[in-house]
Amino acid sequence: MKFKVFRYKKVKSTNNTAIRIIRETNNNFGMIISETQTGGKGQYGRKWISYKGNILISFFYKLKKINLSMKQLSRKNCFLVKDVISKFYKRKIVYKSPNDLLINKKKICGILQEKINKSGNDYLIVGIGFNLIKSPIIPNYPTTNLFEITKKKIKTEIFMSQLKISFGKFLSQYYTTK
Repeated sequence: MKFKVFRYKKVKSTNNTAIRIIRETNNNFGMIISETQTGGKGQYGRKWISYKGNILISFFYKLKKINLSMKQLSRKNCFLVKDVISKFYKRKIVYKSPNDLLINKKKICGILQEKINKSGNDYLIVGIGFNLIKSPIIPNYPTTNLFEITKKKIKTEIFMSQLKISFGKFLSQYYTTK
C-alpha cells in the first residue's frame, strides 16, 4: 500500500491537516508527519500535549472496501501501533479502550480516529501521538516515553517507517496497488 507522505515542521494538528488534504485533493491514502503541532487533539475534545521529538502523525484512508465498524477499526489501529512498539520494547504493552496504550500503567500513546465524508466517500483519519523521548505532565494521569523505559534513543524516522509498513500491510488486505 502506497501512502502519499506529507511532511511539515509545524501544524495546528496532523488530523486537521489530513482533513484539509482529503477535502482539497484526490489522495485516498496519506501520511501526515509534523515535527510539532500547536493544537493537537485528544479524545473527548481534550488537547494532546505535543513535544518536538515525539511522534506526531496521522494516516488517512478511504473506507470504501473496509467493512469494519468504527469500534473494530479503533481496536485494530491500536493493535497496529502496539505491534510497532513491541519491536522496540519487549515487555507488556496494555491496550486501554478506546484508544490508549500503556506501559507500566502509564500512557505512552494516544490514538484519535475521525471519520469524514467527501463526495459520498468515507475516509478515516488515524492520529497517533506517541511519547518517544519526552512525557507530558498530566495531573492524575501518569505518562511515560520509550526512551525513559528502554534507555535507548530510537530515531523518529525508524519508528514512523515501521508505522507506515504496519498500516500498509493492514490496508493491503483490502486494496491492491497497481
